[in-house]
Amino acid sequence: MNRILKLSAIMAFAALAACGSKSSDAAADNVEQAYDNQADQLDAVADTTTNEIQADALKDQADALREEGENRADAIEDAGGNAAAAVNAM
Repeated sequence: MNRILKLSAIMAFAALAACGSKSSDAAADNVEQAYDNQADQLDAVADTTTNEIQADALKDQADALREEGENRADAIEDAGGNAAAAVNAM
């Protein structure tokens, strides 16, 4: 699952790199929102599971996704909106 999330993030970065008209803040916000949406989905799955250990693990994954989204958004802002440079920097 982690590989899928990283691959989807790279795809999002590539799509943002192709869109040169967006400011770095907008691009960073979009990436952070995408990670937050994925984390929300993990939280929803955690809320429906009956296994408490599994639910805790899913919530931890969701927290890690949110943190990674923030880090990637910061990297995009630092790269001046150049998503490809941000991916290479990570």
